[in-house]
Amino acid sequence: MLAAAAARSILTQLHELMASRMHAQGKLNQVVDIIGEALHSEVCSIYLLREGMLELYATRGLNQSAVHVTRMGVGEGLTGTIARNVETLNLAHAAAHPEFQYREETGEEKFHSFAGVPIVRRERAIGVLTVQHLDPRRYEDVEIEALQTVAMVLAEMIQNAGLVDDEDMDGQSVAHSGQELLTGLTLVKGLARGQAVFHQPRITIEQTVAEDIEAERQRVYLAFDKMREQIEHMSNQAEFGVDGEHEQVIETYKMFAYDEGWSRRINEAIDSGLTAEAAIERVQQRTRMRMREIDDPLLADRMHDLEDLANRLLRIVSGQLGTAASLGLHGDAILIAKNLGPAELLEYDRRRLKGVILEEGSPTAHVVIVARAMGVPVLGRVRNARALIREGDDVLLDATRATLVVRPLSDAIEAFDMRFARSQERQAEYAKMRDVEPITRDGQRIQVMMNAGLRDDTPMLSLTGADGIGLFRTEFQFLVSAALPARDRQMRLYRDVLEAAGDKPVIFRTVDIGGDKSLPYLRNETSREDENPAMGWRALRLALEREALLKVQARALIEAAGGRTLNVMFPMVSEPWEFDAVRQVFETQLTFLKGQKRKLPEAIRYGVMMEVPALAEMLDHLLPKLSFMSIGTNDLTQFLFAADRSNPKLAERYDWLSPAIFRFLQRIVETSRDYPIDLGVCGEMGGRRLEALALIGLGIRRLSITPAAVGPIKELVCKIDTQEIGEAMRGWLAYPPANMRETLQRWAEERNIDVD
Repeated sequence: MLAAAAARSILTQLHELMASRMHAQGKLNQVVDIIGEALHSEVCSIYLLREGMLELYATRGLNQSAVHVTRMGVGEGLTGTIARNVETLNLAHAAAHPEFQYREETGEEKFHSFAGVPIVRRERAIGVLTVQHLDPRRYEDVEIEALQTVAMVLAEMIQNAGLVDDEDMDGQSVAHSGQELLTGLTLVKGLARGQAVFHQPRITIEQTVAEDIEAERQRVYLAFDKMREQIEHMSNQAEFGVDGEHEQVIETYKMFAYDEGWSRRINEAIDSGLTAEAAIERVQQRTRMRMREIDDPLLADRMHDLEDLANRLLRIVSGQLGTAASLGLHGDAILIAKNLGPAELLEYDRRRLKGVILEEGSPTAHVVIVARAMGVPVLGRVRNARALIREGDDVLLDATRATLVVRPLSDAIEAFDMRFARSQERQAEYAKMRDVEPITRDGQRIQVMMNAGLRDDTPMLSLTGADGIGLFRTEFQFLVSAALPARDRQMRLYRDVLEAAGDKPVIFRTVDIGGDKSLPYLRNETSREDENPAMGWRALRLALEREALLKVQARALIEAAGGRTLNVMFPMVSEPWEFDAVRQVFETQLTFLKGQKRKLPEAIRYGVMMEVPALAEMLDHLLPKLSFMSIGTNDLTQFLFAADRSNPKLAERYDWLSPAIFRFLQRIVETSRDYPIDLGVCGEMGGRRLEALALIGLGIRRLSITPAAVGPIKELVCKIDTQEIGEAMRGWLAYPPANMRETLQRWAEERNIDVD
């Protein structure tokens, strides 16, 4: 008998049985008879997980007195092994298996052959379906496939009847029930605790048995067509993938999307009587079981790609295309995703979104920039996160240490809570610094400003007591928009930010897009075709070519700052002529608006980001034209070391506390002293206490950092004597120590300055 025919025969009878008014126990008693007769098997039994134990719930062929009496733990005996591993067993001689256990009350000693399949719900075994035979023989593949199909329908029946405890239905006591420690790459530091929520929730299949097989087949055909369209569209998406890996991923997706074997297996599952959704899930279950047996990492990765594609197909055929954001969060949540875009992240409720875990992700990804601004810790490159973490699992996220604990035990929770409490205590101490002026012990006033990029960031000015916004990243509005933001929309944002800041200064950086910050609606200009996008066609280079884009932004900034001082900064200036060109665009727009009788800024202060090392050689030509300059340490560092900071192999290789970097910065500081400009540092370096200590020692008097770092840096400033650290830095740079970081740490510890 063919697998589809065998399964269809059983499912037809089960469909009628499920529709009857018979009580659950009676239905299961009939189920084992139906399966036993269809497979010509002397024994058929159903075990269900209740209170953490597998309980014999119905049987044909074993002693009826053993029903509700025989119980075994997950992992105990053959049945427990199936539940623990979520795998199928097919044995000609059951007693020869190392996990075999004999239960006298069942009367099973006379049966030699044994086959069992897990009853799976939400990727977890909630029970086991077994068959046994007198003669020693392995069950045929078609019989096993029929059992697996029936087990899927049983899962629906069991759920609807409420036969399994709620905690077991959630799978907490079955597969993946123990504590697991996972590691990744720190993208945004921080601690968070919450329940795992999938960005694209798993689809719960409500109906497994088909009413009309041909209608189900047509639904799958249409879903395949739509999925293939999406994959083709992905090929043109600039943001898909990381560091050039997208081409390989897309090719793998295409291979599976057009694979006749995959679509044939789904069709065969429909032939057996399953709905389109159940057929896709049935094939997925088979894939997951194969994945557990694969030792080859490359092949396992490809199987994960197929899993992703199957989930996409399932969402299309079910019509459930929404994300967790559209459904709403119902408590403290740790979001799990393969990857995220910045606009997708902004859809979530900030009060409930506590952290993000990504299977991919890079330090320079758009979502990381936005998450840092939101104060949401992010851990990336967590391999197989969506396979190892389940919806609703408790998660302890320590993005600072690049670890997370899934389903933590009490000891792990206690340790995390202590660390979290210490962190909260320190944050409370830092919050007290809000109204404290950051003045060093020898009377030097250090400006501590904050970085921002969203309208919602501005309340942090008053909460942190920052001196102003030292960097407002105007590209955020471009990154989270589906189309190029219109001038009026840009102007409203800039005006709102200025009004929220009050008398505190705001430095607007003109749009820094292109390279690794590609925009789909400017694909030709911002696509990641550069072999090294960080040094590619981006920022000011792109803006000067797309002069219309720059003109619109210039006019929006000038109009927004009417009656105020406008501080505008240009990114990635490599030579003085680039500054002259972009300043001329602003001056032309200023003249135009003056002719239109518009209200103009009281003054415009022009500045640049010092991030391209070549500019340091031309400062004597550029500085007389500037009001201020901000050293962008993130890009400057990678350019100095020729090390892509998005490459995980290089992320930790080069230290910010390097004599090479400090000597370069020292030269900029000394050159700038001859000109009346405001010099500062803008970037992560200024928000780290040890690095900030060194920067102040070099003569930096303005730091622009993340809002979360404002309190800690203010507290640090009040402990520093600038003359003392300045003298120490000059000595170390003249005769560099073997390890600058350790030398600085020892110096700080000797003076009771906490630099952790």
